[in-house]
Amino acid sequence: MSRAQGLLRIMTGLLFMEHGGQKLFAIPPANPPIATVALGTMFGISGILELFGGFAIVLGFLTRPVAFLLCGEMAVAYFTSHAPRGFWPLVNHGELAVLYCFVYLFFAVAGAGSFSVDHVLARRSAPRSE
Repeated sequence: MSRAQGLLRIMTGLLFMEHGGQKLFAIPPANPPIATVALGTMFGISGILELFGGFAIVLGFLTRPVAFLLCGEMAVAYFTSHAPRGFWPLVNHGELAVLYCFVYLFFAVAGAGSFSVDHVLARRSAPRSE
């Protein structure tokens, strides 16, 4: 389970970083092209959270608090951008925000799993029995 959890965390973080990179640097480029956002705006702050939070998730560094923060970001994104367009996530194009929200809620509760800085740090700080 821990290895699958680690792989899910890494892929989720990598995909999430793309959203931040696209907002902040237009990388990867969208089709049709979109303009980058100003850092002080709600979209700019979300881009920062997505790029750097996604990177922390990929590394598995401070996974629980970062995932909790990103879960909240996705809930805010859903209710401010998608829900006003209709009730059903498939219709209001919010299914990805809902999915990210619940995947990050899972990591906030369950932790990073294998292949993570958190896992290495936990093993180092565990008392050794002799």
